Amino acid sequence: MRIGMFGGSFNPIHNGHIQLIKGIISELNLDKLLVVPSFLPPHKLVKSPVSPEDRIAMCKLCIDNIPKAEISDIEIKRGGKSYTYETLQELHSIYPTDDLFLIMGADMFLSIETWRNPEIIFKLAIICGVPRKGISGRQELIDREPFLKSIGAETQVLNLTLPEVSSSEIRKAIENGKSIDKLVPKQVENYILEKGLYL
Repeated sequence: MRIGMFGGSFNPIHNGHIQLIKGIISELNLDKLLVVPSFLPPHKLVKSPVSPEDRIAMCKLCIDNIPKAEISDIEIKRGGKSYTYETLQELHSIYPTDDLFLIMGADMFLSIETWRNPEIIFKLAIICGVPRKGISGRQELIDREPFLKSIGAETQVLNLTLPEVSSSEIRKAIENGKSIDKLVPKQVENYILEKGLYL
């Protein structure tokens, strides 16, 4: 099988994520896309923290309706900082004969060699970069591919673009009492309002 891993804090999941998830499944012809909320991202500090259980619940409200996509709580269960090489090792033990595709945004694609144990990541998964919006966005990642291949990575630059909406923008809107109905699915908006998240 062709199995994708799409990680992030999903704090909260938003319309851009949903659009991207559908595009990734289609372009990579995946049999399964695992959406992996992190317990504690190693490179992010967030104000007004929301529990992993709430982030998983919001993801499930959206992902359960997308064919071939499913939530994995693999990093939530592990706890602590989420390192990608550990998650891939665990996934490889679950799917030992399948092809793993690691999907990431442009900034991560351009710096992945600085991550912890990149050689393990390169051994276990094909690295798939999602460009920023704009004419130079995709070319920037394509120009990076020869270097990544020279250090052992198999790469693919997707013909998609990162959404302009961001989770931090949504959290800020909530803090300021602004509407988020155009930014997140209705069921996620209802969940946030009912639980009083990000206030």
